[in-house]
Amino acid sequence: MSSAKKVGFYTLGCKLNFSETSTIAREFEAGGFVRARQGETADVYVVNSCSVTEHADKKCRNIVRRIVRTNPDAIVAVTGCYAQLRPQDLAAIDGVDLVIGNNDKGSIYERVSALGAKRKASVHTCEAGELTNFFAAFSTGDRTRSFLKVQDGCNYHCSYCTIPLARGASRNLPIADLAAEAQRIAAQGQREIVLTGINTGDFGRTTGEPFIDLLRALDRVEGIDRYRISSIEPNLLTDEVIAFTAASKRFQSHFHIPIQSGSDRILALMRRRYNTAQFADRIAAVRRAVPDVFLGIDVIVGFPGETDEDFADTYRFLERLAPAFLHVFPYSARPDTPAAGFPNRVPPPVAERRAAELGALSERLHRAFYEKQVGTQARVLWESTRRNGYMYGYTGNYVKVRTPFDRALINTITPVKLTATDGEEVMDAAILSRE
Repeated sequence: MSSAKKVGFYTLGCKLNFSETSTIAREFEAGGFVRARQGETADVYVVNSCSVTEHADKKCRNIVRRIVRTNPDAIVAVTGCYAQLRPQDLAAIDGVDLVIGNNDKGSIYERVSALGAKRKASVHTCEAGELTNFFAAFSTGDRTRSFLKVQDGCNYHCSYCTIPLARGASRNLPIADLAAEAQRIAAQGQREIVLTGINTGDFGRTTGEPFIDLLRALDRVEGIDRYRISSIEPNLLTDEVIAFTAASKRFQSHFHIPIQSGSDRILALMRRRYNTAQFADRIAAVRRAVPDVFLGIDVIVGFPGETDEDFADTYRFLERLAPAFLHVFPYSARPDTPAAGFPNRVPPPVAERRAAELGALSERLHRAFYEKQVGTQARVLWESTRRNGYMYGYTGNYVKVRTPFDRALINTITPVKLTATDGEEVMDAAILSRE
């Protein structure tokens, strides 16, 4: 039996956290640790936290307490945005050994190795203005897809958002470094890269290099067949970016664009950098260039001061836009943000009802988008998951499809005909030819 120590990981929140956890895991593995499988006990646990909502904070605390309760002798290190913003909340949990803010995320393996044994919690954080390090990261472990961190931090300071306090100002690595990272990902055999960041389209604050030049450089990396931009602010989705991605064979027909509200009054209170007319213009520009595009949109409901009329404006606006998917969040007051002190708080049951209404709208729009794909042809990157005799993959425009499991198809891209939809989450695909 192996005597190697085991390390377990819990990742909460965004794709950026996922890429960072994967990079931290590689450091532990290089140091001789074995990554614990789900359900296995470990000698060390690393929790990469999120703090975008109160629920995310609570979930992190619950996970940490469960780890300590079930494995009291393990070393427990907590990092991420909650650890940065509220380190004492986590340090106060009996059994936590290290609380490490975002500036020191790259030192976790070193600090855990130096501990040797459990002790009273040690906190390593800094003020928001000192968050200047860039922890380079990309994910491994998925045979088909990698999340590549291209940007960190945010300069926007929307009234509801605590992320600039947790992540600091917008910053990035040079394009040449990121192209080299993409080449390393290609060398591992992964064929798709998802570009991740806090405000991905704001790339270039550190180096002065425009986002479009990053896209051009990545498009030239051999071995990567697909790119997706995880999320991009509407004011940064320029005609140049749209035209480039539409012409590229590697950048896929898929955009995720936050709107947060369909009410101009609420957008102003949120301190967003656009209004609904400008947002609609960006959506129309994307659809002119990429008619079959999958559009996902983020929305917050129950923001302080949001009236029934404001919500009705949001609902009608989104219904007219008809995206393929809505990601709906009830507003969560975050400490130290302006909106936390705004008057006219929306009662939670009202916010939950509004979220449910938009959730139902999302289901209807998603079903309609899938139904439009029936009978069309597409190219699918097949994944390794096997369920009920089927394997799954995604088209370029992010339609999830299935076909009878065939191990030889894993991590290949094949042309298919989309034959039927269950109306919910997946479409049946008939393979037309193989690589």
